[in-house]
Amino acid sequence: MRQPEIVQLLSLLLAALLVVPVARTAGDLVLSAAFLIEFLSEGAWRPLSGLTAAPRREPMGVPGAAVDRWIGAALAHVPLVLVHGYSPEGKDDPRVRQAAALLARAGFDVAVPTIPGLTRGRLRPDDVEPVVATLTARTAPTVMISVSVGAGPALLAAAEPAVRERVQVVLSLGGYASATELLRFFLTGDFRWGTIHGHVAHDPAIVAQFVEANADLLDLPARDVLTDPRRAVALLEAPPPRMARVLNQLSPERVAREIGARLVLVHGTRDRAVPYTESLRLAAARPARTRVVLVGVLDHVEASRGASWLSGMRELGGLLLAVYSLSRPS
Repeated sequence: MRQPEIVQLLSLLLAALLVVPVARTAGDLVLSAAFLIEFLSEGAWRPLSGLTAAPRREPMGVPGAAVDRWIGAALAHVPLVLVHGYSPEGKDDPRVRQAAALLARAGFDVAVPTIPGLTRGRLRPDDVEPVVATLTARTAPTVMISVSVGAGPALLAAAEPAVRERVQVVLSLGGYASATELLRFFLTGDFRWGTIHGHVAHDPAIVAQFVEANADLLDLPARDVLTDPRRAVALLEAPPPRMARVLNQLSPERVAREIGARLVLVHGTRDRAVPYTESLRLAAARPARTRVVLVGVLDHVEASRGASWLSGMRELGGLLLAVYSLSRPS
């Protein structure tokens, strides 16, 4: 279950600059363009870094969570919580630090909590707690960006009564809706939503890593799952009580209607790590104030090498226009 952080197409995070009311001066446009260029070029061109001072990184005192705060020199800072995907080093992953630093240069006050389960590839219900704690420490309104399976704790936190009023918008990149369907996909490669269906041949090493980390949830020895995954799949049809409870608790679709924030669900149609049908599933669970943006220029949360630049520019333009509209009064 390898879920790389936003590195090659982090420009999609530029969308977050447009989902809260900020002054749209010429200077803002210059910084936004510089942000986009630096992300698209994977740091080969660094106009944003050239125009802005390096942000400072400091520990953020959040009870019960390990959180870093990144803040730049801009006068106006939009509070933002960045929830990483699978990352063995959590908030200290170089890719996570790169994302946080550039977002801070672009005018965000960025808080990045480590999600313990996502450092081990085994997401569990208590992984929502660091996100809730971080949101509690933020001023409202707050933007939240979630990456890959980090959508689970991010969206579950956005539905928590104690903090949901603090969250203005959640931008999900390559996220999921149903933990059961995600588990089925990891085990078999099959995905389905409505009339859409498909199959992905997973790297056996990735499957083995995932199964080893989650064998307790499957209630089967890891070796049995790897030699006969049909046994595990059969469990999903009639799961034992503990397994059913955990999968239900980890499914954002369960609480989708309790989320007060606007949702922007960005997903690559070429995604081989989390199928794009999961964003469609989540949108169906909470269609109001939800926008799904499907793009062929993404694989998972990285740029697709097979997409054409022409279609990519069209899709990116459509994405930015769609998200821009969210900043306007409804």
